[in-house]
Amino acid sequence: MSDPGSAPRDSAAAILLAFDCSGPSCSAAVARGGRVLAAAFETRPRGQGERLLPMVGEVLAEAGCGYADLAGIAVTLGPGSFTGLRIGLATARALALATGLPLVGRTSFAVLAAAAAPARVPGERLLVAIDSQRGDLFLQGFDAQASATEAPWACAAREAAARLEGPLLLAGSGAGRLAEALAAQGRSCRIAEAAQLPDAAVLARLASLAPLPPAGGPPPAALYLRPPDTTQPAPPGRGAR
Repeated sequence: MSDPGSAPRDSAAAILLAFDCSGPSCSAAVARGGRVLAAAFETRPRGQGERLLPMVGEVLAEAGCGYADLAGIAVTLGPGSFTGLRIGLATARALALATGLPLVGRTSFAVLAAAAAPARVPGERLLVAIDSQRGDLFLQGFDAQASATEAPWACAAREAAARLEGPLLLAGSGAGRLAEALAAQGRSCRIAEAAQLPDAAVLARLASLAPLPPAGGPPPAALYLRPPDTTQPAPPGRGAR
């Protein structure tokens, strides 16, 4: 096995570990040069923190490699569950620090768009819609090559339906809600059923084909689009009498 500091940087030879727990699922995968060597995916609304590292160990074992064989680590940046994103990013940063490996981040939008792109037909706009779990959707459009065509935006499904034009291929956890809003306005669309939740297998494939950043660089930041729900503590002196 090679030393982590001298891990191969060529994308065709680099072995990447990737994982995601940004939504109601947990997944991990290992890939080299765009080919997935091992992958696991579980629907898991809760408990990602307990399952993530064991799952990472399982896919590494299935791929026949260890941390010393890796060239980098990839993680989803969101948007998604605030708790899940914190678990994923904290785990990725800890592993990168412990191994000296570079850390790569991709948005949930990009991962879902890459999963949905093969289902797109000419003339369709690929739109990723992620359910914010707070009554609205996080959205971003992509072209045929799964490259973003606009900045992410957020609004209610009904408002988004009124703003969107042309044939649409929808991906993401909010695709169903947006499709219903479009139908209420007499419009149809298609849903990429295989691209509802981010999958580490797609992330690993994408990351293993791209140049790696230098090890020890600034860690990628989470993409939240909305501040987390918090409860402000009561001011001092206002407790119950």
